Amino acid sequence: MTTMAEEKKGFFRRLVQGLTKTRDNIVSGIDSIFSGFSSIDEDFYEEIEEILIMGDLGVHATTEIIENLKEKVKKEHIKEPGQCKELLIASIKEQMDVGETAYRFEQEKSVVLVIGVNGVGKTTSVGKLAGKLKDQGKKVVIAAADTFRAAAGEQLAEWANRAGVEMIGGQEGADPASVVYDAVAAAKARNADVLLCDTAGRLHNKKNLMEELRKIHRILEKEFPDAFRETLVVLDGTTGQNALAQAKQFSEVADITGIVLTKMDGTAKGGIAVAIQSELGIPVKYIGVGETIDDLQKFDAEQFVNALFTREEENEQEEISC
Repeated sequence: MTTMAEEKKGFFRRLVQGLTKTRDNIVSGIDSIFSGFSSIDEDFYEEIEEILIMGDLGVHATTEIIENLKEKVKKEHIKEPGQCKELLIASIKEQMDVGETAYRFEQEKSVVLVIGVNGVGKTTSVGKLAGKLKDQGKKVVIAAADTFRAAAGEQLAEWANRAGVEMIGGQEGADPASVVYDAVAAAKARNADVLLCDTAGRLHNKKNLMEELRKIHRILEKEFPDAFRETLVVLDGTTGQNALAQAKQFSEVADITGIVLTKMDGTAKGGIAVAIQSELGIPVKYIGVGETIDDLQKFDAEQFVNALFTREEENEQEEISC
């Protein structure tokens, strides 16, 4: 059995590998600025700004990171461009910190609604999250309330089976709110810690989605008023700015409390994690880099930014010295 430390180390290795394309875009450009400039001036900052925006960190986050960097340079009387790299990394980490209360739903009886368009890895993320919570000793019930997509119920049943948790619903065409109603009854009867709801995410028909979520919320308020409510939106990391646009649209129809960013292995747009958090003020809470349950982990700003700036060979050296 793998220990938590081994799991995190393995995940860090996969994250470093997964962010290779993003890193090649950002780090090589930044390194050449640090070595190419002899003084710290506006051109120097503009070049860094351009590279961060190209790496999908977004205009808002980049502006804040550059302002933060300027302050640090001034405060610490830095004169050499080469000395700015660590300060830049520290500025990005500050932008990404999710804070202590991000996983409150793990500490109390809660309902976690998971939304996201088809194809982003939503149902898989629900299954992985169920497995992770079960491993923490939580009693979990899954509501298969994405009744719009034919294969969603079957796919989720497979994950529920793998995670060893109970699933309610899964019939194509059933009313999602009635699935949630049944799942709440099951969660209460079994004294479950977490009710995980896989809900549909049809952004092209926002009115229907809004109505569906409203009905689900009404049921939760009436039948499960004491449960802490968490709403996670699942986004595909490979889509970059499109993922940010989706997050904005979802935040118009639901009170989003966190982001699950999937498919971070092999994307050149890994900086989108920084952009989403900065633009929307919604923290990235989970990050996925593959297909197994261990490939979904809690988001760790320190780990993410280190992976963003760590070359593979440096990572190998780090492992040899461990």
